[in-house]
Amino acid sequence: MASMIVDKADEKIIHLIRPDVQKMQVNHVPPTRGMIKLDARENPYTWPAYLRGEWLEEMQGVAMNRYPDPESTDLKARLRQVFDIPHSMELMLGNGSDELIQIISLAMRGAGRKVLAAVPTFSRFQMISAFAGMEFVGVPLSEEDFSLNMPAMLTAIDQHQPAVIYLASPNNPTGNVYSQDEIGQLLDSTHALVVVDESYFGFSGESMMAQLERYDNLLIMRSLSKMGLAGLRLGYLVGSPRWISQIDNLRLPFNINTLTQFTAEFALNYFDVFEEQIEQIRRDRIWVAENIHRLKGAEVFPSEANFILFRVARGSANAVDASLKQKGVLLRNLSDDSPLLRDCLRVTVGKPSENVAFISALTSSV
Repeated sequence: MASMIVDKADEKIIHLIRPDVQKMQVNHVPPTRGMIKLDARENPYTWPAYLRGEWLEEMQGVAMNRYPDPESTDLKARLRQVFDIPHSMELMLGNGSDELIQIISLAMRGAGRKVLAAVPTFSRFQMISAFAGMEFVGVPLSEEDFSLNMPAMLTAIDQHQPAVIYLASPNNPTGNVYSQDEIGQLLDSTHALVVVDESYFGFSGESMMAQLERYDNLLIMRSLSKMGLAGLRLGYLVGSPRWISQIDNLRLPFNINTLTQFTAEFALNYFDVFEEQIEQIRRDRIWVAENIHRLKGAEVFPSEANFILFRVARGSANAVDASLKQKGVLLRNLSDDSPLLRDCLRVTVGKPSENVAFISALTSSV
């Protein structure tokens, strides 16, 4: 009897759930307890004790019985001040950049609509495009240095006429920054909405923010996760009020909860603390890259983010990854993600002691 009920339930699922959804495979996050966690591009530093104490004290005045400000007014004002966002531009906040990508996809979807991106890049661009029922077109980066393959990009734009183009700069997982002149060339070549994901801009100092008034089809997307607030899940989109007002129509009310609004605004009042942490990570990035480079058979790619992409000896990525896990170090194995990433691993820059442990483990694993 029970099997008949299950069979009937399965029939309903097969009939009602979209076929493409049924075929999707979710990447599950591996257990991390007891591991040196260098896989997720997180800031490894916690808040100083004095800052945690002040935050806890002030949080007692937060009205948890009330709905949050649906417009996040005070938080937006603080974001403008800290990140020098032009007054002529509008902001929209999301539950991480994931929600912003999802809302953009819902706003731009339609029969035959396509999304284009230079690949390999942030996996959510393709994943969420599929959720929205939009075809994803990936244009491979240059094999030599992961720069934009401009002839291929321009050809793909002309051939596919995408509705949305995503460019992550610095790019995940390659870590490099794209030429602003080339981004401008792409903007001039298309009527598509071009979203430049600057989630790692704090580590590079490069931004297209000053170009927003020049290009009427440009939006800038950022996240506070890499700054050290990954647990808050806060992203923001900047662009012309004409674009933002339309996309904002699909944002659900109260998407940024009260604690996130309060905590993000509080943290931004102490932005100098996070700037110091970012500078420490930038310095340590050099040390980690130099020490990987010294290892036989290792190739290190230049990075302007808080992680480093490197290649190990041909055919050894899985074995090196398994050896590091046995030694208690968790990073990201990208070898099977793209032909351009063959034998590549990505390591987040951690605390100095974590970096030393990683290099020691890697030295005995390659």
